[in-house]
Amino acid sequence: MSRYALGIDIGTTSVKALLISQEGRIIYETNAPHDLYSEKIGWAEENAEQWWANTVSVIRQILDKVPGAASHIEAVGVSGMVPAIVMLDDQGLPLRRSIQQNDARSTNEIEMLKNKLDQQRLYELTGGFTNQQHVLPRLLWVKANEPEVWSKTATVLGSYDYITYLLTGQTSIEVNWAVESGMYDIRRGGWLTDQLDACDIPHSMFPQVHASSEIVGTITSLAAQATSLPGGIPVIAGSADHVASTLAAGIVEEGDLLIKFGGAGDILYCTNQIVTTPELFFDYHVVPDRYLLNGCMAASGSLVKWYIKDILRESSEGIFAELDAAALQVKPGSDGLIILPYFLGEKTPIFDPEARGVMFGLTLTHGRGHIFRAILEAVIYGFRHHIEVLESLGYRPNKIYATNGGAKSKFWCQIAADVLKSDIRSFPSHPGSALGVAFVAGKSTGMFTDWNKIHSFLDEYRDFSPIPSHSDVYDKSYRIYRDLYKQLQPSFAAVQKLY
Repeated sequence: MSRYALGIDIGTTSVKALLISQEGRIIYETNAPHDLYSEKIGWAEENAEQWWANTVSVIRQILDKVPGAASHIEAVGVSGMVPAIVMLDDQGLPLRRSIQQNDARSTNEIEMLKNKLDQQRLYELTGGFTNQQHVLPRLLWVKANEPEVWSKTATVLGSYDYITYLLTGQTSIEVNWAVESGMYDIRRGGWLTDQLDACDIPHSMFPQVHASSEIVGTITSLAAQATSLPGGIPVIAGSADHVASTLAAGIVEEGDLLIKFGGAGDILYCTNQIVTTPELFFDYHVVPDRYLLNGCMAASGSLVKWYIKDILRESSEGIFAELDAAALQVKPGSDGLIILPYFLGEKTPIFDPEARGVMFGLTLTHGRGHIFRAILEAVIYGFRHHIEVLESLGYRPNKIYATNGGAKSKFWCQIAADVLKSDIRSFPSHPGSALGVAFVAGKSTGMFTDWNKIHSFLDEYRDFSPIPSHSDVYDKSYRIYRDLYKQLQPSFAAVQKLY
């Protein structure tokens, strides 16, 4: 029987899992949905215990559907959102919901840290300035606003680090959670202890940092009992979801670019050297001697989900086809309707937690098809903004690939080709991060000997080319999109002071 690796992804909207074989086949995949909680403006939280319940569920589903698979699984890997924060007590139990990476509550703490910390030195060490993505501002918010939680906090983990802990009984931090936390030296390695000391944050809260493919433990008897996995299977440190997606799309060479249509919108460019810019994040690729310039938009697929679930109050899968059909009847540019997608503030490239969503140009002639199309266009405008940042550094994408939920939509991918004025290759049924982390797990135990073996999984794709007449319209709409933020930025800051 074949050798298998199991990959699990803790995503913004669901836990996904899949089983892959040494021969380059996806044997089975499944998912279990969960909710994002945004009970106050700018807040983004999730239930970490639900992640674990969903993890148990998807693993059991796979083992039920693939008889005999359990005894042939040789490695397990978990990927997830970064840098989400899970705060545990001294018994390893969550003290509150996670505070997600796209949470924008810590504006006061961000401003305090901008003044307290030497920002130029911070950038030189970490590749970024203090921003809402960073862990430290959110921890300081908890310290100031939830002292009862803070007093009981013994350990801080990321989303996938938490699930890895429950599988192995060992606490660990994967290197890209550390990198994106804003508290880690990206060239020398190691936590910036002087920053932690300056903010009175105990060093002991942060476990040892490990490379993605490093084995950090094995399936414990408790995890085996919960999941039905055999005990003793090696578990790797895991991977940031967007980095695992990058590998899963076959991106291993400089110049390859991925746009990831997840709950958040990621854009990743592969380089052969460490490169930083104040407008983007930096990550280690899971492939040795490769690095990633990384952009992350706070709302992408979650904006689509919000519109369908909370505004239209629809829930059926068929609504996507219906909305696509309605939007197809609308001209490119949505008849003058332009949306700013900053519904959770924004991370890259503007780093403005006070930014807000805007629907500009609404008239009584606009309907649900217009609004839906304008939402899709807005996300791609955000991707284009990132590509312009890359071009300013002298980088031009050689190939653009698309993965995750939005890559299933021919309509959205065509909009991407038109707005970005580039050929796009999408993987409509591609499982993204779960495949990437499963492959890394398999490579860590010798199932795969060459990183290029990932291409054997990429046999289903669609190609899209830009339509020049559409691109001409989008050039004009995009300029308005960029100008709108510049004009409204003072108003965003003023609105923030009202509450």
